[in-house]
Amino acid sequence: MPTEVALLESRALRGEQMGRVDVLDKVKSLVMLPDGIHVRTEDVAHYFEVSTEAVKKVTQRHRAEVEENGLILLRGAELRVFHRDMLSLWEERRESYPQAATQLTLYTRRTVLNIAMLLRDSDIARCVRTYLLDAEESLRTQYASLDQRVTRIESCLTGVGSALQELGPVLVRMSERLDSLDRKVEMTHQVVGAMSLRLTDVQQDVVRLDGRMDAFAGQLKDLRRRDGQR
Repeated sequence: MPTEVALLESRALRGEQMGRVDVLDKVKSLVMLPDGIHVRTEDVAHYFEVSTEAVKKVTQRHRAEVEENGLILLRGAELRVFHRDMLSLWEERRESYPQAATQLTLYTRRTVLNIAMLLRDSDIARCVRTYLLDAEESLRTQYASLDQRVTRIESCLTGVGSALQELGPVLVRMSERLDSLDRKVEMTHQVVGAMSLRLTDVQQDVVRLDGRMDAFAGQLKDLRRRDGQR
């Protein structure tokens, strides 16, 4: 399990924790600007209960890393546009918005979490790091338990594999018998079909015989009539 010192010293380890921004609010409420995305340097300092200079020093010392994790510096037109957007949002709060004169450094939650893993002289930052490490240890324990369960399942599957191997020949024989039964059923269908055709022919013969019998009966009636007239 990584230690707090390792987290302070290793950028790679910090990178593994950058998705855990939820930890910030679990340790202490982080007050965002009205856009709900950014905070200023003084807001970060207030969160960690340190001076703005302490935050600025950490930011400068690890500039590339914190910029990769959301730090931005606004100047000129970008700063004016940001101030205009913030002013409209702050007016909705009925508060006065403090504007930076020439430039403004902004942090995201991800950047603040990055600072928490770099700032040594802050009890709040230490709490964030402890929370991260404890959460990681809990995850490791869960993974270990899951690994054991997977191992047990694999053992069961080994037994199932052996049973399936023994069942294989039986399934083959059953398949062959089913194929034979299918062939017999098909032959039966053919016989039934032939019998159906034959019965149709017999029916036609009966119909013709009925016609001939009717004609013969008519002839007998005619003969009797003639004999009676004589």
